[in-house]
Amino acid sequence: MRPIRTIAVFPTLLTLGNLICGFFAIVVAARIEKPDPLVAGIDLADTTNVMISGWLIFLGMVFDGLDGYVARLARTTSDFGAQLDSLCDVVSFGVAPGFLLVKMCPRFTLIHGHTIWIIAAAFAACAALRLARFNVETGDDDEHLYFSGLPSPAAASVIAGFAIMFYTLRQDTDTLKEFRDFVDSCLQAGLPFLGLLTALLMVSRIRYPHVTNRIFRGQRSFGHVVAVLFFFVAIMVFRGYALPIAATAFALYGPIHLGWQLWVQRRRREEPLF
Repeated sequence: MRPIRTIAVFPTLLTLGNLICGFFAIVVAARIEKPDPLVAGIDLADTTNVMISGWLIFLGMVFDGLDGYVARLARTTSDFGAQLDSLCDVVSFGVAPGFLLVKMCPRFTLIHGHTIWIIAAAFAACAALRLARFNVETGDDDEHLYFSGLPSPAAASVIAGFAIMFYTLRQDTDTLKEFRDFVDSCLQAGLPFLGLLTALLMVSRIRYPHVTNRIFRGQRSFGHVVAVLFFFVAIMVFRGYALPIAATAFALYGPIHLGWQLWVQRRRREEPLF
């Protein structure tokens, strides 16, 4: 065993910032009682806690993105930093979203009375497996353009995004109440299935694009920069609805794109030569 002599201070603090965000997301979610699925029956404090917990998970993603970038910029990357990063990711993008899912859908039952607990535990376990596999299979080069399986931050953003929508539905008095009730009931019934799907996608071999490397790395055209700017402005302006939609679209992109590729390949094999 070789003892560690030195560690990079600033990147390590950023990594721990990710862990702290995940920890406080769990603490805030633990304060949520059992929210009624109907809009009129939910306590305002519970609604706010759901939203805060979701934003803390997103804040953890900011720290998660910055720590590796700063470490590479300062040329202080190390195995210690990589292992610590994955340990923190398990908390912020595995345990925290799983626990938040339980708090958002406490009345969900299917086959078993505690189905939601089973789904949440599966989500956390798949996130841990996904991160362990990534550590083993990925080298030091961070210039890759694809991931094998849905990245754990992307899976967590699905649940965190719907947590923010959960809050928005109860604050958006301008939208027709019947529509809000319908969307909320669909969210309560469908989010556990979506959580289970994202858990399975994390441990799958379906390829997903490395969005950060594709959008921000290297030289890009002026139009590309303007398009990215407008995209993020639109996301923040309509964040209550845009965040969960964008996160879900990215999660579903993998299996849909794979299905399309398989269909195209099958059609090509079936085409006659003449």
